[in-house]
Amino acid sequence: MKNKNVELSVVIPCYNEAENVPVLYKQLIGALKGIDFEIVYVDDGSRDDTLDELHKLSKKDERVRIVSLSRNFGKEIATTAGITQARGEAVIMVDADGQFPPELIPKFVEKWRAGAQIVTGVRLSNEKEGFIKRYGSKLFYKIIRSMAHIEITPRATDFRLIDKDVREEFLRFSERGRITRGLLDWVGFRNDFIEFRAKPRMAGEATYSVKKLIKLATDSFVSLSLAPLYFSGYAGLIITPFAFLLGLFVFIEQVLLGDPWDLNFTGTAMLGILLLFFVGILLVSQGLIALYISHIHTETQNRPLYIVNRKRSARL
Repeated sequence: MKNKNVELSVVIPCYNEAENVPVLYKQLIGALKGIDFEIVYVDDGSRDDTLDELHKLSKKDERVRIVSLSRNFGKEIATTAGITQARGEAVIMVDADGQFPPELIPKFVEKWRAGAQIVTGVRLSNEKEGFIKRYGSKLFYKIIRSMAHIEITPRATDFRLIDKDVREEFLRFSERGRITRGLLDWVGFRNDFIEFRAKPRMAGEATYSVKKLIKLATDSFVSLSLAPLYFSGYAGLIITPFAFLLGLFVFIEQVLLGDPWDLNFTGTAMLGILLLFFVGILLVSQGLIALYISHIHTETQNRPLYIVNRKRSARL
């Protein structure tokens, strides 16, 4: 296939998915009838026969393109690589394990053709989902929605379609510790949603362990919210006046009034209150430092100051 624009690019990051590649390909071919498409597979440094399976597909179908990364960079970077190479008027991300139903892709395209610039797949449930993942996900979304400066849709997934304008803005981001779904939520644009029930993994072992999910959640908090930086400052603002008022009460009650209530504060207790006061001062100081660090963090992310939605603007 020469440099020809197509209507839809299907981006699929792959890591050790040799068994799933041919199965998912057949499902995609059946689901995408009537759509001018290409499939951009990104081999993220697989150690099995994934790349060989991809080349087999590429030889028999010119709509199959392969991006082979030199090593394993992780799903987020692999997804970005695929979006960068996509030529479609719209791009949809699909996981290689078959959990995202390919038969729903025409519905994504339909909503895009109707005017949506981002169409997000929202997972209602996940077959064989463990207790930790299920309830950990709910807890994550509750926390991130209260802390983040953007609107986060609970149970939203990477199964989403973006049009070329959104793709262009997404590729302007240069940060390395990226969370694709978070960045796509940050850019805004007209969003629509499709609910689905995730299928069980077709074959192989899931590469996203609980440890990796925890890291992903941590990276999301750091990328999308500055609230963790300010935590010590908020704690200091509570502890310092409390310790000061408590110390003032003890001084008046013990020293000035001669302990009329027989509270018998010991020297150790007074020393503890003094230490608590100084700890509060230290936490407030850390909060002030956090303010400066937050500005540095924001600047180093190098995100655009604003994004213009050209489709909805006029006479630009």
